[in-house]
Amino acid sequence: MRRRRLPYALLVPLVITSGLASRAHPGLLPAAIGPYPGDALWALLVLLLIALARPGWSVARVAVAALATSFAVEFSQLWQPDWLNALRHTTPGHLVLGSTFHAPDLLAYTIGVALGATLDRLLLLSPWCRAPASPRASAAARHAPPSA
Repeated sequence: MRRRRLPYALLVPLVITSGLASRAHPGLLPAAIGPYPGDALWALLVLLLIALARPGWSVARVAVAALATSFAVEFSQLWQPDWLNALRHTTPGHLVLGSTFHAPDLLAYTIGVALGATLDRLLLLSPWCRAPASPRASAAARHAPPSA
């Protein structure tokens, strides 16, 4: 089932704004959850961007790709070459690549991707978010032998 890109594209700035707000105004959230909503929203953003780039992928495939990407970025923080640290010290570099490995972030990413996969599944139930089958898939279905 293919996704329409527009609903996902509209969610991207909302998630970015929410993630930045969660870091800029942490007092608005319960202190017990610390900085983790921002990490969960970052992983949700990764999921949305992958869904945008690959609208024909299944929810599970998008979720696995988003979780793998999130974990890879976190584990890359264990590698600290000067050139990469210089990139991480820029605002865009820090927002995308982070700075230091923190194992609890992996749980936050998992929660963000799980929430994103649930949202993706719900969006795909809506005809406004679900794209019609591709012409190639429709043609293949028309020429397929009848099932017994």
